[in-house]
Amino acid sequence: MTDFSPSRRFLLLHGLDNHRPRDHWMWWLAESLRQRGEQVLYPQFPAPGQPSLEAWTELLHAELAQLGDRERVVVAHSLGTALWLRAALALPGELRVDRVLLVSPLGEQAFCAENRNEEFSVSGVGSEEVAAAARSTRAVVSTTDPYTPVEPVVWAAGLGVEVDFLDGAGHITPGDGYGPWPGVLDWCLDETVPVRGA
Repeated sequence: MTDFSPSRRFLLLHGLDNHRPRDHWMWWLAESLRQRGEQVLYPQFPAPGQPSLEAWTELLHAELAQLGDRERVVVAHSLGTALWLRAALALPGELRVDRVLLVSPLGEQAFCAENRNEEFSVSGVGSEEVAAAARSTRAVVSTTDPYTPVEPVVWAAGLGVEVDFLDGAGHITPGDGYGPWPGVLDWCLDETVPVRGA
């Protein structure tokens, strides 16, 4: 009997207040990938309602270290995108990944005490840090997301990332119709395809 050894590993990074509910597209993605024999890490970050940048970064580094020497793929949503970009400022070289998908990235207007996330601000992150943290980075932005960068095309160009736009997808949550999401699964399996809406 031949052992099947996946050629890649995925790490999913959730956002604020996310306790990994079963109706969320990230849960669906994790299960869909696993059913195909892929290896997926989908950790619960501590205190998702009162996130700590230090605690979340510590867990992120530990999870990245578990991805091994296969192709390493990160999929982040909302505050998870800010966590990734903040980590990119000082990510050790051995934790660099192959590709990253930033779903519903946050604009600077989203970082404030009211949203309990102000220490996650990504104002100091640029294209050099993004390129040093991953071989390839792509973003998915909804045209009706109140938290996304005000000028997403300019934001994406400044970070050197490609961007796919989804019409009227809100913050890309279950409440916006994003439980099963074949478009994100397609990108996970083939990075050359753009990310389509649900």
